Amino acid sequence: MKSYFEKLEVWKKSCRLSVNLYKELKSCKDFSLKDQILRAAVSIPSNIAEGSERNSKADYKRFISIAGGSAAELRTQLYIASEIGTLSSEKANEFIKEAKAISKMLQSFWDSIDSQNKIEKQ
Repeated sequence: MKSYFEKLEVWKKSCRLSVNLYKELKSCKDFSLKDQILRAAVSIPSNIAEGSERNSKADYKRFISIAGGSAAELRTQLYIASEIGTLSSEKANEFIKEAKAISKMLQSFWDSIDSQNKIEKQ
């Protein structure tokens, strides 16, 4: 199932989140946590893109699922970053809210791919 991932709102939103996190953490000296946060953030749109270029709906769903896991990983890291003062609680909560919205979008997208499979099998 080929898709033009650049048109997907969830891909756009997750790219914006990644860029905003890069900007926010630009001067962060906690290189380990910064790296983990940025890797998880970038993994979300990257997996959406990679899945869209696969040749099966099953592969597409698997990559959407991986993107969802990365969104959950990112939220965890943002909670930790807030607790240890790497990010202000206000900024962390803003990013967590975005990551939760992306997670919901990914779940809906995954469900829509699943629904397409059921319709085609009927």
